[in-house]
Amino acid sequence: MSTPPDEQAMIKQLPATLGQLLAVPESEIEVLAERDADAVLSALGRTFVVEVTRTGSAGPVAASAARARSIAARLSDAAIPLVVTSFMGASGKHAGDRAGVSWCDLSGNARIVASAIRVIVDGQPNRFRTPGRPSSAFAPKSARVSRWLLTHVGEAFTQRDIAQATDISEGLVSRVVSRLEEERYLKRDPDGRVRVESPRLLLEAWREAYRFDKHTIIKGHLAARSGDALTRQVSELLVQADVEHAATGLAAAWQLTRFAGFRIATFYVGNGATASLEALGFREEPRGANLWLVQPTDVGVYQGAAEHDGVRCVHPVQVVLDLDGQPERAAEAAERVRSAILSW
Repeated sequence: MSTPPDEQAMIKQLPATLGQLLAVPESEIEVLAERDADAVLSALGRTFVVEVTRTGSAGPVAASAARARSIAARLSDAAIPLVVTSFMGASGKHAGDRAGVSWCDLSGNARIVASAIRVIVDGQPNRFRTPGRPSSAFAPKSARVSRWLLTHVGEAFTQRDIAQATDISEGLVSRVVSRLEEERYLKRDPDGRVRVESPRLLLEAWREAYRFDKHTIIKGHLAARSGDALTRQVSELLVQADVEHAATGLAAAWQLTRFAGFRIATFYVGNGATASLEALGFREEPRGANLWLVQPTDVGVYQGAAEHDGVRCVHPVQVVLDLDGQPERAAEAAERVRSAILSW
């Protein structure tokens, strides 16, 4: 694999990339005057207005899509706005679809849909993934910044405010904020404070990077009449035992929205949880487990936790993140929490 090309190098590859996708010889792809766009190409009698972004995540794709649409509308009703990146991530695909623009990447994936044109290629691997672990604004400790901002949408903060609220260094906050600004997720006010530009795009980008299975998960069984009864039983015991905890996943989604019955109750827990529950008959048994005890990779997951109908739950933002790693009707529950509770 190679490193992602810069934008100029990507523009140079456009005729070959578009020709391959449209099954047209590169010699028949005409490069027109740029007209404010990163590139304008003609193929199959159609005009493609291209905006390039090196990062295929939600924020950069949404910004590029808006520019491509605006320029295409000025040129012609028939012009096709096209976003090009090195590799389009899942959140970028969603952003492109919502914006109603076509896109393709240099890894061979594409969704180009217009009158008389329909090219959909998916599943090609990222050709430009760099070796080693890349820096991420969504690494466990770094993600405290996004969590704080998403739990305070509409408010603006100095970087010092964020550092104090999340108990991380101002240096780390500065690096994370710079990364999020660069990818168009944050807006800086004239006084230097930052706020979320588009909370939905930021959450989608975080969901793409987030891995619930990176936490330590103990799966077991505890007799109970229902998922809700199990949730309340576990919650009451952990309160009595003075063990740090908060429900997440389907158990928390039920407390927040009453959406869909569930079998598996999931709790973030601190030290002593397993021993306390063993007194009630909890046994570790992954097969057929109805209780997941999760030791978090970072205690930031508890940020914004609150009691809902007698059960302490993580913040709805964390619930949406964690539902991506859950079975049963988790995907539907995540959308219900996002739309009904977060409302963005």
